[in-house]
Amino acid sequence: MPVEGWRRPAWAEVDLDALAHNVALLCRVVAPASLCAVVKADGYGHGATSVARTLLEAGASSLGVALVDEGIELRDDGIESEILLLAEAPETSLRDAIDARLTLTVGSLRGARELARAAEHLPTVPVHVKVDTGMHRQGVSPGDLAAVLGLLAAARLDLGGVWTHLPVADGADATSDAFTRGQLDTFRDAVGAVSDAIPHGAVLHAANTAGALWFPEARLDLVRVGLGVYGYLPHPGMQSVLDDAGEGALRPVMSVKARVSAIRDLPAGARPSYGRRRELGRPSRVATVPVGYADGYPRAMLDGGAQVLIRGARRPLAGVVTMDQLLVDCGDDTDVDVGDEVVLLGAQGAERISADDWATALGTISWEVLCGIKQRIPKLVVT
Repeated sequence: MPVEGWRRPAWAEVDLDALAHNVALLCRVVAPASLCAVVKADGYGHGATSVARTLLEAGASSLGVALVDEGIELRDDGIESEILLLAEAPETSLRDAIDARLTLTVGSLRGARELARAAEHLPTVPVHVKVDTGMHRQGVSPGDLAAVLGLLAAARLDLGGVWTHLPVADGADATSDAFTRGQLDTFRDAVGAVSDAIPHGAVLHAANTAGALWFPEARLDLVRVGLGVYGYLPHPGMQSVLDDAGEGALRPVMSVKARVSAIRDLPAGARPSYGRRRELGRPSRVATVPVGYADGYPRAMLDGGAQVLIRGARRPLAGVVTMDQLLVDCGDDTDVDVGDEVVLLGAQGAERISADDWATALGTISWEVLCGIKQRIPKLVVT
């Protein structure tokens, strides 16, 4: 953790009780499938080493990462569970991945050949094969699956699973629905055609958070859940699945908070911050908050109509977000003062600002919001 950030009044809170609640809830919903909790991108910005043990203790059977270095970081922190590498590792990193006992993904004939060479004369190396059924980012074509399995068998690699990925499982329209169901059909057909080459006990998996909730038939043996364990749904309509199961709601795990560092009482017509972009329509108390775009609070928040919470009330931004600070228009509330808690993400009193609210303001998705909270915002674990 960088030193910068600890000595200013700005921080993120990672609620492990909420995390455990989410994992347990999702495990019940997807049962009897097991749950792989995805902790790539530093645990979606929550701190992978901070959340990994709680995820496993709450019911996740394994963890998923995107990079070899992410898996090694977890091993160095003492995590002993299965860690699935969700992307094909470059040839130069294969020995490091094998030494770290990561479960490797093979997504091409070339990748299978490279892994066979890297694993020669080594003990058992666990492997999952990814099949491209329509994402077209990485994965073995269904027609090459038999050849890839043959290469792995000849190299005495341990085939632990076969999987695919569903890019529009969160789509709330007939076209997306049909595409996802077509992917599942393609995957079943591809696996069925090579079933004799798949060892007993190898797991089949296709579903991300969206697939696990909206397509029960996609749960198979394992689901890979990222966004859901951190307390968010890919689409608000998915709450009905949890309601029907009698499971209630997921709980957001991360809050981002700060304290007012300065105040100014400004006249109507003043234009705070760079560019003098926004005119105050009335005399206002303007609060300075020590969080900026270098911390993951983007400049675009101003035009998106973003708000923060101070003293339990929603407050709009008063000007352009700067690198290290932002300004908040508190109107005629002269009670706002230096030291008051500011909630940028999370709850205060009866109000809540969610990652979905940020995403709406920014024209993006909640995944990007969570992953965008920078490391110089220190992560404090709370229970």
